[in-house]
Amino acid sequence: MTKKILVWLLEIFFAANVSVAQAQVSSKPIRIGFLIATSATAEKNRIDAFQRGLRELGYVEGKNIVIEWRFAEGNLDRSPALAVDLVNLKVDVIVTGGSTSTAAAKKATTTIPIVMAQVNDPVGNGFVASLARPGGNITGLSTLAPEINGKQLELLKETVPRLSRVAVLGTSTSPGNAQSLREIELAAGALKVKHQNLDVLGPKDLDTAFREASKARADGVLVVNSPVLIVQRKQLAELAVKNRLPAILPQSEWVEDGGLMAYGVSIIDLYRRAATFVDKILKGRTPAELPVEQPMKFEFIVNLKAAKQIGLTIPPQVLARADRVIR
Repeated sequence: MTKKILVWLLEIFFAANVSVAQAQVSSKPIRIGFLIATSATAEKNRIDAFQRGLRELGYVEGKNIVIEWRFAEGNLDRSPALAVDLVNLKVDVIVTGGSTSTAAAKKATTTIPIVMAQVNDPVGNGFVASLARPGGNITGLSTLAPEINGKQLELLKETVPRLSRVAVLGTSTSPGNAQSLREIELAAGALKVKHQNLDVLGPKDLDTAFREASKARADGVLVVNSPVLIVQRKQLAELAVKNRLPAILPQSEWVEDGGLMAYGVSIIDLYRRAATFVDKILKGRTPAELPVEQPMKFEFIVNLKAAKQIGLTIPPQVLARADRVIR
């Protein structure tokens, strides 16, 4: 009888300790790392969309999750150190905004799950083995839509019929830039438009790029997305007005900050959808088994205020195709 009582007491003891351990695990806050190459100000709308997506799934920052925010402020060289910082914090998952931050996170860890909120070419950049079967610790969303840059040039040509020369602003060190330039070159050839590639590696290069564009008598500007240019989008809009150059931009935020028009993937939609990947991973799924999703929503936005500032009349057929018009 004594032996049975002893066994029973031991069982109660171990059960109690297991319960305490489980309680400690369950009470541990979920840590989400968020790494992006630009700034919190530049990414406000995207951050809001990501947080909204989390709330829709029951996750509230400061309540049942902690988000470790890391911003490189447009300085691409800072991304690797910020990624290592998140790994040292032992976050449960890292969300990355773009190829630069994804590459930094990939180098920093092979075990912590990484969710790409947006990456131009996940396979070409070596982040995943394939879109259907990522095969590692990275999954998420791709902005890959090769026809976009050609469509942007078509819209600019339709808006400015006299367009014969376009200045293309991009950042050569940004992943995906070379592919975008190839697509623009093909479209320019088909539309019989000459193109001038201007490299913007930092803030000081933006003024130089617009001077070169004006000197070459460019009729318009096409901007290729990059962290460097996202941070400078307000200055870019001001320079376009100053030089009276119609510019087509990568996403809606650029137009909301004073740009003329934008056509591209709805990045806001991608950031909201990134939350679903985080949710699945936190519930036990692995990145290797979660296919990378491609963009589903595109948008064309026109700013009539900006058009008036440069003395441009947007043709009715162009306005009719806009998803949103800022008046």
